[in-house]
Amino acid sequence: MSSSAAFEEPAATLMAGVPSHNFHLYHRIRFLVGDPVAFIQFHAGPAAGSSVLILRDIEMDRAKRHARADKIACPADFTPAAGLSGDRETATAQAAAECLRRSEVYHTVADRSLPFIFAHEIRQTGIDIRCDPELGVLDRRAKDEQEIEWLREAQRVTEQAMERACSIVARSEARQDGILFFEGQPLTSARLRATIDVFLLEQGYSNPTSIVASGPQGADCHESGSGEIRTGQPVILDIFPQNRKTLYNGDCTRTVVHGEIPAEIQRAHAAVVLAKSAAIAATRADVTGEDVHAAATTVIREHGYSLGVPPKGAGEDYCGMIHGTGHGIGLDVHEPPLLDRGGPTLIAGDALTIEPGLYCRAWGGIRVEDLVIVTPDGCENLNSLHEGLTWA
Repeated sequence: MSSSAAFEEPAATLMAGVPSHNFHLYHRIRFLVGDPVAFIQFHAGPAAGSSVLILRDIEMDRAKRHARADKIACPADFTPAAGLSGDRETATAQAAAECLRRSEVYHTVADRSLPFIFAHEIRQTGIDIRCDPELGVLDRRAKDEQEIEWLREAQRVTEQAMERACSIVARSEARQDGILFFEGQPLTSARLRATIDVFLLEQGYSNPTSIVASGPQGADCHESGSGEIRTGQPVILDIFPQNRKTLYNGDCTRTVVHGEIPAEIQRAHAAVVLAKSAAIAATRADVTGEDVHAAATTVIREHGYSLGVPPKGAGEDYCGMIHGTGHGIGLDVHEPPLLDRGGPTLIAGDALTIEPGLYCRAWGGIRVEDLVIVTPDGCENLNSLHEGLTWA
């Protein structure tokens, strides 16, 4: 392979894979298909300044209407002298290599998601290829207007699901032993989760397992929750569905308590809400994810709570924020950047969750989460749902 200096200005960049699974690739071409494709952007040679998308022949007409590429081709258009494999992915890789060869490209760069079969076939052709781990990362982070609108819509529907779920908890009736009943049946995490799932399915969303964690279960921030829900206990509801058409995600967390709210839970909730407000106020382009995290954790400390997982030997009353303040979101629920120690500099267009929380094995957890879009001088909050513990 040539030295790194030979790649300072690669003649082409390559992205490949299955767009329905490879979101780096889908983001670039904005065309959803379930078969292997290859996208090549030429920077030098006869095709400089143009791009080509290679995919199955039966998808070409649709791709010409919708894909972000200058030219649409199929593997047969770039059949090498030895012919194409009967394996669809291998054939696409062979065609990509032949396309590069015909375009007089001898040095190319690929993103971190490239399937190795493409690198193998390109090297077999005698073309140098290297990985640029950062290729496409900033592009995905800086959401354009279309992406922001898709995120806004996803969050709107997510909030509708959240309001329904929190209202069910609030409107339930408590039996003498504290178990909640709704419409004559015990209210369980599974039942409430199913209600969320059905609503989102009807709205055109796929929904991973929502978190519906009540009482001490909520002390584990990723516990999905099970069993009966009781009055007087915090219930963490974290819903993060994906729009089946656009593939963009919503993400919202709220905490609800049925009946009388214990003073300890009220205090923890007040601290979390203030921490979220401080983090949002600190969010803007050119600050770091670590800065935003520090804004939240400063409030947590000022209210007398700890940071980090409980140390060995900690009692049941240990209460602290055990995770970062948030993360990027878009085609994946968890994307760069992180709002945590070491978090990178934020850029305009970053879509972020802001979600501080407090967790205690004795009574559970509190988390409140909004989704914001970073701007040069602040951020736009896509949430309008209230933050309180009472939803009646």
